[in-house]
Amino acid sequence: MTEVSLQDRFALALNKLLPDFADNSDRLGLAVSGGPDSLALLLLAHQHSPDRIAAASVDHGLRPEARAECKFVASLCADRGIPHEILQPAIPIRGSIQAEARKVRYTLLGGWLERHQIAWLATAHHADDQLETLVMRILRGSGLDGMSAIRSRRGHIIRPLLHLAKDELAEFVAAQGITPIDDPSNADNSFDRVRIRKALAELQGFNVSNASQSAAALDDSRTALQWAVDQQADQHLRKTGTGAVLERWDFPHEIVRRLVLKSLHLCDPALSPRGAQLERTISALQQGQTVTIGDIICKGGKKWQFSKAPSRRSS
Repeated sequence: MTEVSLQDRFALALNKLLPDFADNSDRLGLAVSGGPDSLALLLLAHQHSPDRIAAASVDHGLRPEARAECKFVASLCADRGIPHEILQPAIPIRGSIQAEARKVRYTLLGGWLERHQIAWLATAHHADDQLETLVMRILRGSGLDGMSAIRSRRGHIIRPLLHLAKDELAEFVAAQGITPIDDPSNADNSFDRVRIRKALAELQGFNVSNASQSAAALDDSRTALQWAVDQQADQHLRKTGTGAVLERWDFPHEIVRRLVLKSLHLCDPALSPRGAQLERTISALQQGQTVTIGDIICKGGKKWQFSKAPSRRSS
């Protein structure tokens, strides 16, 4: 893969994700860690729109080397006249390290975008990441929403490298004479993703970019299904003073499941029931029973009724 063709593919992806970008003054923020993927993003974006980008690196405070890695990125940006900022959480990360680090990272990046009035954030997720995510979610029994995997655009976040393979991104960075940072966590077998990555590395003769095509097709299916659910909700789901009533529920199971979720969210937008819990609720409703999920009372029958349980009186 030549440098020019990679640049062209990046430009095509960016134009597809942000069709008005060429005609407005929006700025593009880049999340850059110093690994080969994010360095490729930095270099490609700089070549495409040198005066409309800024970069940020997050030091999660989990490794002593992280600060030096962020400064390495800062130096590369300074050489190219790219504004750069190092972000660090105010309190240490605890709990599930990968999940919490991700949450903290996006919170810090979101604040950075807001402070500098940057419209979009590009991350360096690529085709190999997409394939790993699909496999992980298959192994976890994810439904259609989960199988949509990494989306190329979600809110103000875009992923213009999602159809590019990790190897070609690494080759592109090497061709610029830059040695990327090697994060030791990428070899830590305690992480599910690392074990899956190593297993996939044993496979030969597959185009990893096809994973993004599959994920995009699944995402299109999810969008179409949600459109159908919204149509049925407009006709058969009614908000009441105490909650909601689903006046018809003789639909395919996945549509019923989503209509029940909509009904529950009308009562409590923050409710996020687990799959098995939701399935038990639907089964009970179909049998005309009354059950509670969270603090929502769900009554079966010809029409399904959902309402918040009355507050308990303190003794």
